[in-house]
Amino acid sequence: MTVTAARPGATTGPRPDGTARPARRWAALLARPLVVVVALTTLYLVVSSRELDSIEARSLDVAYIASRTWQHVWLTAVVSVLVLVIAVPLGVLLTREATRRFAGPVLTVANISQAIPSIGLIVLFAVAFLTLPVTVIAVLAFVLHGILPIVRNTIAGLEQVDRSVIEAARGMGMTRRGVLFSVELPLAVPVILAGVRTTLTITTGTVALATFIGAGGLGDIISNGLASNRTLVLVTGSVLVAALALLIDWLAGLAEDVLHPKGL
Repeated sequence: MTVTAARPGATTGPRPDGTARPARRWAALLARPLVVVVALTTLYLVVSSRELDSIEARSLDVAYIASRTWQHVWLTAVVSVLVLVIAVPLGVLLTREATRRFAGPVLTVANISQAIPSIGLIVLFAVAFLTLPVTVIAVLAFVLHGILPIVRNTIAGLEQVDRSVIEAARGMGMTRRGVLFSVELPLAVPVILAGVRTTLTITTGTVALATFIGAGGLGDIISNGLASNRTLVLVTGSVLVAALALLIDWLAGLAEDVLHPKGL
């Protein structure tokens, strides 16, 4: 049997401390944006090589796509911020002794909102709140639809904290608020961030449905393709939404790595 000695400085295999090698880590880090770049480049080459009719040219105009992309990103950002502001404090509140009994009913309502198809929810809101601007209606519907993963993960993350750790912190003289912010939340961060990442990705995709009430976004391009029976327009809108969702999920993964407490 021949034994081959490892080359000094080789980057294959795990380190003695169990962490991934830098080369492998960078490869995993860059894989998703590279896939997105390749997909968008391929799409551009296909579209630019076609002779577009007037309908396709109007829907695939660069300025039009840029405006719809900005609307989509703006809606996603507003919905995500509101969901975070509502869901994380609500999840924390439902783990406190005085309000723990309300966790079941609140999660039931959140589950119902999640079970309703996104298109059905936004249409119901549009009918119920006819006097509100369509953008506000879209934001309200998407916020309600996106709350569940973060609320559920916040509760799960806080409840998995070892009670002995909390009791030890209280025994050291820390207040309930001090224990929450210095012990419980830091230990629950990984689980909470997983819920945030899920919500960001789901929201990016569902925001495309805002087009059905006239709130704009990349869904307009998809809707144009369906209405005009132009496959190229439909595929372009779908690829753009998918690419944006992948990029946002990738950025959320980077944030998750940065915010993940060291040593956990």
